[in-house]
Amino acid sequence: MSKTLHINGKTHQVDLPDDVPLLWVLRDELGLTGTKFGCGIAACGACTVQVDGVALRSCQLSLGDIDGEVTTIEGLGTPENLAMIQTAWVQHQVAQCGYCQSGQIMQAASLLADNPAPTDEDIDDAMQGNLCRCGTYPRIRAAIHSAAKMMQEA
Repeated sequence: MSKTLHINGKTHQVDLPDDVPLLWVLRDELGLTGTKFGCGIAACGACTVQVDGVALRSCQLSLGDIDGEVTTIEGLGTPENLAMIQTAWVQHQVAQCGYCQSGQIMQAASLLADNPAPTDEDIDDAMQGNLCRCGTYPRIRAAIHSAAKMMQEA
């Protein structure tokens, strides 16, 4: 079945069954490999994208369920013009292995869009479903606070 998708400000036409997970559409059909496969059961957060600004797990989101603008890590910022959350991530040297980072950043960006001045508890609550095997949680929290401050000063 043919479906029109709006991803990162561009329109894409795909001809796939409605039950195909968005993750595989992004990676295999559209070449947007920044979104990672982690667990396949929406438990780790590596595949987090935003649909109309809401952070969702693309491994469990079927193509037929997509109705809105999808934003992936590739659409959040560019190497020449990073989003504030990405800038904070670099400043705090959050990434170690880096595998979970696109999902972490997409979840954090959604948090900051809803709550521009999160507390530690707000951050912990919002980020609890995004796992980091390297244990960079203190850096993640610091980066989110820094990004919040940058956004307030902008």
